[in-house]
Amino acid sequence: MGKGLILVATVAALAGCATARGGFCAVAAPMRLSARAVETLSDQEARALLAHNRKGEKLCGWRA
Repeated sequence: MGKGLILVATVAALAGCATARGGFCAVAAPMRLSARAVETLSDQEARALLAHNRKGEKLCGWRA
């Protein structure tokens, strides 16, 4: 659960950088997890990860 908590904390910290189009893209990167890490995510952590990556797709042009 420690890795998941770190993930949620990171997503929460990066959420404040979204005020300018370039701000989020300058400090954020897509979050990719191993299959084992995915198995241990809570529903809330999975939603936060998905929201982060979707935001990056929309604002920064990340590709899935």
